[in-house]
Amino acid sequence: MSSSSHISRRHLLIASGAGAAAAAGLLSVRRDALATAGPQSYTATWSSVDQHPPAPEWFQDAKFGIYYHWGVYSVPAFANEWYPRNMYHSGSNENNHHKSVYGDPSVWPYHNFINGARDKAGNWVQFAPKLKSAGGNWDPNEWAQLFADAGARFAGPVAEHHDGFSMWNSQVNEWNAAAKGPKLDLVRLHADAIRAKGMKFWVSMHHAYNFTGYYEWVPQQSDASLRKLYGQLGAAEQQLWYDKLRELIDGYQPDIIYHDFNLPRIDETQRLKFLAYYYNKAVSWNKDVATAYKDTGFNTRGEVFDYERGGPAGLLSPYWLTDDSVSSSSWCYTQGIGYYSAKSLLHALLDRVSKNGTMVLNIAPTADGTIPSGQQSVLRSIGDYLGRFGESLYATRAWSVFGEGPTPMGGGSFQTPREGTNRDIRFTRSKDNSVLYATVMGWPGSTLNITTMTSNRVNLSGLTAVQLLNNAAGTYVNLPRPTQDGSGLHITMPSSSAPFSAMAYVVKLTFGVGGTPTPPPSPTVTPTVVPTSAPGQATATYKITSSWSGGFQADVTVTAGSTPINGWTVTWTFPDGQTIQQMWNGTYTQNGSSVSVRNVSYNGSLAAGASTTFGFLASWNGTNNPPTNVTVTVG
Repeated sequence: MSSSSHISRRHLLIASGAGAAAAAGLLSVRRDALATAGPQSYTATWSSVDQHPPAPEWFQDAKFGIYYHWGVYSVPAFANEWYPRNMYHSGSNENNHHKSVYGDPSVWPYHNFINGARDKAGNWVQFAPKLKSAGGNWDPNEWAQLFADAGARFAGPVAEHHDGFSMWNSQVNEWNAAAKGPKLDLVRLHADAIRAKGMKFWVSMHHAYNFTGYYEWVPQQSDASLRKLYGQLGAAEQQLWYDKLRELIDGYQPDIIYHDFNLPRIDETQRLKFLAYYYNKAVSWNKDVATAYKDTGFNTRGEVFDYERGGPAGLLSPYWLTDDSVSSSSWCYTQGIGYYSAKSLLHALLDRVSKNGTMVLNIAPTADGTIPSGQQSVLRSIGDYLGRFGESLYATRAWSVFGEGPTPMGGGSFQTPREGTNRDIRFTRSKDNSVLYATVMGWPGSTLNITTMTSNRVNLSGLTAVQLLNNAAGTYVNLPRPTQDGSGLHITMPSSSAPFSAMAYVVKLTFGVGGTPTPPPSPTVTPTVVPTSAPGQATATYKITSSWSGGFQADVTVTAGSTPINGWTVTWTFPDGQTIQQMWNGTYTQNGSSVSVRNVSYNGSLAAGASTTFGFLASWNGTNNPPTNVTVTVG
């Protein structure tokens, strides 16, 4: 994960990848209960691996998972998980701390945390957690039970971080947890415990950065083994990147493999070998798997794009992922670590699910294998909510409108989780399209007003029941049939004050023949595209995807013509003075009614025929007409 000094560059990388994400579409769903979805064999070519359905049904059903940054970097418990890098950066806080507590890195190197050594005070220091059954503090079964209690449907470890230490019994990397430190196959113990609780198994791999910049301040090592740990093997690193993944696939059959950044620095041949090997093994296991990424090294035709600590401001297709953490300060445990509130994290989850995404939440155990009580409290609070109201989240799908309300959430990566208000509503629907759930992030009072569902946009003729999800799972309070007019849908609630305590409240609207209504976006006109500076080199299409009283969402897709382009600008004028409130995958300026959007990072370089999409939320104003034309220029 990122350190604070790395965020701005990472943000640009992520925004570029998301542009590709928004331009692609989901592929096939399971066609045969006895076989995996998609092809039954793959070759190491893009044309082959791009046929892999990126987000299997189990993943879209799961909605919530847990993973954890727990490793050698947890031992110093200082700054963040980039301690191994920054302890070598002269003058940094980590460097000064390391010299004060352990000694100069030239005589007290990072691998001392693995092999074990004494600090300056004489204390033995080593990443060597022990099982409770052996007198230690770590019990993988207790962890797995906590994750299940939290409502997670998948879970798993960071199997290797940037530091190069493998948490499994590796034959290709002697710097591993079975051979050194704890002398336990930690990934095996995680996998067995998590699967025993009925959850899918996730592994997170961050090793692309190990040899592409993480250890830039570490002196060149003379020992060949240390060169492997510190990413100094040269061309051999590329094969090692692949070999580590193949070991995890063969030994642990992960259901999802997540990749941290710097994938474009991996040889394309190795990336394709990995994807083809993993997907072919999944066919042999007869199960659907997923690969997630946050760079441009993969694509959403076959893999799932991840927003780090965030998500789009509005609905986004294809299906996507966000990884967030219980703490804003560090992904691993550090002394004095602080936590987000359970409510803010839950509301972030509700928001992301409504926008067609899944959230995996990181926790930060201590080096000895203890999950701090503050983190346990956050997880149990989320689990309490999901245990009571999970039917409105698990196995649901996004509706045609994600929600409404005054609290903006999302809008890119590195967005702080925010608590919503009793006017913030998020929608989900059942997979069979018979139920629409409206989740309110606070008790609305005696009447719940849903401004999205006005009489001129939503036909309620098929509505058969309106219920409040009650305090216990599977129980309901029947509500009177709502009224509807030009300002929205008005639902009478049981009382002006909340009848029970919850972090959000859910109203269930059940529909008969025809299923849940789909409010049309208003307006529905797509403006004409006028490529001016270089006709034939690029086009742009402007599409309003959803709207509600007070606002709308639109996507703009830029497509290169028969030749590649390097940079683009899209401009238009709002006829009714609409104002952009949030934009993702693009940077914009608005001067009065005139809007100009420029390419972001890699989105500016498009191969012939390639597309990238940016989206925005804007205020509703007047008749809310679309622009009469949109202009795209290149260069």
